[in-house]
Amino acid sequence: MCGRYNRAMINLSVIIPVYNERNTIREIVRRVQATGLPTEILIVDDGSKDGTRDILPEMDGKDGVRVILHEKNQGKGAAVRTGIQNARGEVMLIQDADLEYDPREYPGLLRPIEEGMADVVYGSRFLGSPHRAILFWNMVANKLLTLMTNILYNTILTDMETGYKVFRREVVDGMKLRANRFDFEPEFTAKILKRRVRVFDVPIAFNPRDYSEGKKIGLRDAFEAVWALIKYRFVD
Repeated sequence: MCGRYNRAMINLSVIIPVYNERNTIREIVRRVQATGLPTEILIVDDGSKDGTRDILPEMDGKDGVRVILHEKNQGKGAAVRTGIQNARGEVMLIQDADLEYDPREYPGLLRPIEEGMADVVYGSRFLGSPHRAILFWNMVANKLLTLMTNILYNTILTDMETGYKVFRREVVDGMKLRANRFDFEPEFTAKILKRRVRVFDVPIAFNPRDYSEGKKIGLRDAFEAVWALIKYRFVD
């Protein structure tokens, strides 16, 4: 998978999975648009019940935004899969709606693809960029899952669970993605590593929410990630 891109040529789809993000959806879309980089912004609402759906019609069809609605909540992975299936861009970038990840990182995330060095880019929270100092045990869990990934798939990723994943369309063509919840991250990682595509880590700043602020991932998701890493090492 070679090929060379420059910023003038990249056709970028930003996929935003959304569930109960009434307080942040307008702001994250504004920040993504302010980068001037996406060709389209694809919002996939996963059955929100907090009033998010009352806001989305004012965005749909304007300034490159498209909205897709899931009738019931299925999980982040299901929303991302819907986004991938409907995205039109040659390059796709996953953007959480909760303001933890800063779209001002897009130029650094896209550069390895633009320069023809990478097919997939992971934005790593553990390569020394600024981050909010909370959630120690979440960090430990993330690093253990990354270590397990590196052992099972003979790689040297620094942040398997990062929400910032950028990839060329060719990477996912024909790929069967099944995850509905947060196990999307290990499933996607396992399958790209088995395809032996070129993966780059780049440092990103990070501003994590705590659980009182609406963070959704929990202990169950860590166990599901472990199982996914083991399972997809041996099956497709």
